[in-house]
Amino acid sequence: MAILNKKSKKFIKEYLNNNSPTSFESSGQRIWLDYLKPYIDEWDSDNYGTAYGIINPGKDYKVVIEAHADEISWYVSYISEDGMLTVCRNGGSDHMIAPSKRVDIHTRKNGIVKGVFGWPAIHTRKGENAKLAPSLENIFIDVGAKNKQEVLEMGIHVGCVITYPDEITMLNNRYYCGRALDNRMGGVCIAEVARLLKENKVKLPYSLYIVNSVMEEVGLRGAGMIAHTISPDLAIVTDVTHDTSTPLINKKTYGDIKCGLGPTITYAPSCHNNVIRLAEDVAENHEIPFQREAASRSTGTDTDAFAFSKGGVPSILISLPLRYMHTTVEMAHVDDIENTIQWMFEMLKTIKKDQSFKFL
Repeated sequence: MAILNKKSKKFIKEYLNNNSPTSFESSGQRIWLDYLKPYIDEWDSDNYGTAYGIINPGKDYKVVIEAHADEISWYVSYISEDGMLTVCRNGGSDHMIAPSKRVDIHTRKNGIVKGVFGWPAIHTRKGENAKLAPSLENIFIDVGAKNKQEVLEMGIHVGCVITYPDEITMLNNRYYCGRALDNRMGGVCIAEVARLLKENKVKLPYSLYIVNSVMEEVGLRGAGMIAHTISPDLAIVTDVTHDTSTPLINKKTYGDIKCGLGPTITYAPSCHNNVIRLAEDVAENHEIPFQREAASRSTGTDTDAFAFSKGGVPSILISLPLRYMHTTVEMAHVDDIENTIQWMFEMLKTIKKDQSFKFL
């Protein structure tokens, strides 16, 4: 039975099409909270914008399900005298895809100002220039200004954040495709878990925190802060992982993962083995397909921030296979999204009051 309903799909479109660059997540958080509020008892946010809802508040035992809200972007770092903009990264933006992309430059004075990443025409790249490739040192944005003064009059200044305007589409009625599925699709998943709990009248024996963290793309910052604030007893983190079935990816290096075959569970130092076993048992008991992957030393996700907070929080990572991560055409399979939601939902029903995950 399909999990995503008409209201869910409307939420996906509104939430994924919104701009929520790292450290500028508030507009997306409002959309996310507005959708979540009918399914929770309380909500709050911290000083840097991490938002969370609470189901069954006030219990001593606290469980977190978490995603991150921010998307990669750019900052204006320099304005030349002839009105061209140089950029620096805000998160892991890929300079290779920049040339010929349209951009939205966010200004306080005039709202969004349109621009493009320019690039020399193929006709002009002769001789040594035939080897020209995009780099952080040579990509630039053109806003159609005649000089620096005109750029400033548009409200653009050093520090303005820049996003891509690409919106969500469906491919073959099977894949969601667009920018920022990393990891706003995770935010969709945890919100849908809250909806299922409400609609199925599930009574939890603990307090559940549905957390949408900020600033993951610049070092798991939001998760580190909110883990300290909530001080949970268990954390189930969801993010994205690489579909390695597409061309040019080495499976021996990045694992053998494919969209449509289920979410993944990660084996890594920050991923608690006893919680992994619980997740495996739940998936097998409910016939939820899943894949496995391993991470050396760290997962690079908010799992690491939760796991190593306070005295150590038992944590796991459930990941959504994604094609073309950190581009404007990220792709996720509908079946994987629904199985991620179902897996977390069934796990939450299994967890007992004051459940310990200690080994000894």
